[in-house]
This record gives sequence, C-alpha cells and structure tokens, in this order.
Amino acid sequence: MKDDPDVPTLSRLLTQRARDSGDREFLRFGEWSWSYAEIDGWTSRLAHRLIELDGIRPGDRVAIMLPNVVHWPVTWLAVLKAGAVAVPVNCGYRRADLAFVLKDSGARVVFTDSERSALVAEVLADEPDLAGVRLVEVPYDGSEPFPATPPDVPITGETLANLQYTSGTTGFPKACMLSHDYWVRLGWICAAATGLGAEDVLLTSQPFSYMDPQWNTALALTLGAPLVVLPRFSASTFMSDVRRHRATFFYVLGSMPTLLFKQPPVAEDRENDLRMVLCSGIPVALHAQLEERWGAPWREVYGMTESGIDLFSPFDDTGAVGSGSLGSPVPSKQVRVEDPAAPGEEVPPGEPGELVVSGAPMMKGYWNRPDATADVLRDGWLHTGDLVVRRPDGGIQLVGRIKDMVRRGGENVASAEVEAALERDDRIVAAAVVAVPDEVMGEEVKAFVQLREGVPEDRATAEDLLERAGAQLARFKVPRYVEFVADFPRTPSERVSKPALEARAAAEPGITYDFARPRS
Repeated sequence: MKDDPDVPTLSRLLTQRARDSGDREFLRFGEWSWSYAEIDGWTSRLAHRLIELDGIRPGDRVAIMLPNVVHWPVTWLAVLKAGAVAVPVNCGYRRADLAFVLKDSGARVVFTDSERSALVAEVLADEPDLAGVRLVEVPYDGSEPFPATPPDVPITGETLANLQYTSGTTGFPKACMLSHDYWVRLGWICAAATGLGAEDVLLTSQPFSYMDPQWNTALALTLGAPLVVLPRFSASTFMSDVRRHRATFFYVLGSMPTLLFKQPPVAEDRENDLRMVLCSGIPVALHAQLEERWGAPWREVYGMTESGIDLFSPFDDTGAVGSGSLGSPVPSKQVRVEDPAAPGEEVPPGEPGELVVSGAPMMKGYWNRPDATADVLRDGWLHTGDLVVRRPDGGIQLVGRIKDMVRRGGENVASAEVEAALERDDRIVAAAVVAVPDEVMGEEVKAFVQLREGVPEDRATAEDLLERAGAQLARFKVPRYVEFVADFPRTPSERVSKPALEARAAAEPGITYDFARPRS
C-alpha cells in the first residue's frame, strides 16, 4: 500500500470512474442497474438542485431517511458533491428519535419517501427548531433540469462528509464526524486487504443508513466494480440472492452468520461464485463449517464507526479458521492493549485489556459532544471499550465489552463469552446475556435464548442447554436464569439491542427459569 490514496474525495473518485469505466455497472437494485456514468450525471444534477433550489451551501447538513433504494446512494453522493454533509437516518425511527437527529444535526433538507413523508412532515411542523427545513420526496427528486456536470465547489479529503449516528446503547445516539478521506481510505484499505478487482461483484443487505453499505459503495468506487444492494437481510433468501447475482464478495456481522448457517442446507449451497467473505463476529465453532458449506474463505475484520477498519485476518492465513483471532492491524493503524484501570499502561500478552487504536481512517470527533470526544479520543488514540487479549501468535482476540459485563460476587463475567458458549448449541439461534440485580451476589447472570423452530421452550431444555454450556465455562459464569424469546430487538448493525431487550422484558415479562445454585 502507498501512504495515501491517489484520489482524496468520493466526489472525484466517482467522476474518475465515470471517465475511465463509464459504461460499467455501478449499482444494482433488484432487476434495475445503473452505470458509473449514469450515477455520475444523476448525482451532479441533484447536487445542482440542492445548491440552486434548496440553498444548500458547503457544510450544510442534509438528512436521508430512505430504505435500500437507489435514491439513497445517489442522494448521499449528490450531497457530497454539493460540499454538504449527509445525515443518514434510520428508517425505523419514530417521532422522538427523528426529531432529535434533525435538531442535533441542524439538517436543512430531508430526503424521504411516501411511506415516511407524513411522519417527517409532522415532526417538522411540531418542532419550532425545525422551521424552514425542506422536505424532498423521492422518487421524483426534481434534478432533471439541472446540469450533469459537477458543481464548482471546493472539496478536499478533510471536508466533512457524514454525521454518522451510532446505534447508541444508552440514551440518544452520538454522531461521528466522518470526512471524505475517511470513506476513500476505508474503500482503499479494504481493496488492498482483499485483493478484489473490477471483475468482482459486491453484495450488501444491511440498511444504507448504517455504514456497511456506504463503505461497500466506497469499495466499489475504488475497484470500478458493481455493488448489488438487497432490500434487507433475510436469512432464508440471502444465499439464493448471492447465487442469482453471481456475487463474489459480501460482508456480514453480528448474528447474520449464525442465522445463515442454521438455514436448512440445499444442494445448491456450493453452486456460487463467492471468492471471499468478510465478517465481524464469526462464530468460532462454525467457522470451518461456514467455509466448507459455501466453499469460500471467511475472514474476520474489526472496526467501529469511529475508526473504520482496524484489524484484519488475511485470506491466506488458514490458521485463523476457528481460532477466534481478529487478526492484526491494517498497515495504516497501530493498536495497544491497555489496562483499563491504568490508562496508558499495556498489559502483558494473554492478559485482558482495552483495545486502543490510532491511525487513519479515524473520525474527527463526535458532533456537538466535545466531552464525549475527549473521553474516547485521547492524544490521538481511540479507546474502543472492547476487552481483548494478545494471542501467542501476535493476533488480537475479543473477550467482550468493558461495560457488557456481569459482576457476580468477586468475579467478572464477560457476556460475549457466555453467549458464544450457548450459541455453539445447534438448538440455539441466538443468545443474549445480561446482568440482573441480586441481593447477595450483587449481580447474577441471565440468558435470553432464541431457539430453533420445534425445540420445546421448557425447563428441561433450559437445563440441558446450561449443562452443555457449563462444560465450556467456569461454574460462576453459567447463567442462573434462562428466558426464551421469539426474537431479539436489534440495532441497524444487526447486534442485539440489550437496553431494548431489557425494557421489553420488564414491560412484558416471559417465563424465566431459575437455576439457583449454592452461593460461592
């Protein structure tokens, strides 16, 4: 890798692709596709509309509340061409969340569709702080009369591109300030790490308001390859879509690999064009089986909205399969494993500590949150909040979240470790472990468990699941409580939203099996 990408902004990267690969397919939604030249012209026209009709100036914020339709990436790239800042909005937001994001960001225009326009209009009308915010409803974005050449707006790599709101585990989310350089560099690093090329076909299914389809778009622009966008993630149809679109690469995370693997095998499983898969959170026990079933290497990649990509396990590293390793830092990053109780001091290999990261890409900070920025970005190092250990081979292995722990008596129990032990059981689709108050122990371990269809939700099943998990865990880590659930509330990144889960359990408690054991 060179020290820096050749092209510093997404806007110039799109213009370059339109010149050198204009007729090549860029975006595919269902049976419809658009070339690089078509998207370049469309985004230029829409950028002119934003400037000339909506009065958008460099640095102004434009919100995008759309599902996975072509107008999402088109609006995003048009906003960037206008020198403005995109504000992705989760389509699942209701009044309070939407009003917060629009006011916090200071958005001047909102792009949405007919399904959500009434909600947006209602929020704009009811909130005095949002007076004057314009609403644009797609698919008719009004860009047709405007020039198909980019507007003359100064944009550099340091120009702010996104206010990317994180899912948030407590309270309202924070917005990461992400520059053009962040997105260009993220696509550039992923291209180098994977070795993908213009002949590959990328596929994504996560909501575009989340960052994954956005970095997939940056990767496609880097390669000059097509990006296939599915309406949503569906475990039952995902792999058939991979085959139908002849995808050679995709990225999944969270529960998605487990949900895919637990679909019934079909004879066509290996009849695909896959060359490689990136994943965050490959189930250790399923890793080799995932590769065997679909005939492609799966490798771990680690990153956050704040930092893009930090760690990567190379595709030629077959020893990583089933090891639980997150890999090593990408060339543009440095990492340390620090003692959470003594910031700045690294822990010995094999000892758990907080992963801290420096290098590029990296957010500029949290929008309107100087205290929160200072808390996580210290002297150029991002404090991730993730507990990791350095492995004997030099790789990094995730232990859990510093704040996602159960403190039972004098012992700390990492929720992620218990969840992994439970999910190795084929009867379990997904599990989430939380702390519940206990008068004697301070906190006890509770597991919410989603079972495969047909598995009885009774005490005998719960007891057997705990017995099997207990063979992998220290005794104090085995859950005392088990509650079966039909599904889990999830964040846009497909992680279980534990605050929402606990709130739902408090409002609508299910049957909880208590396996009290002698105090120790």
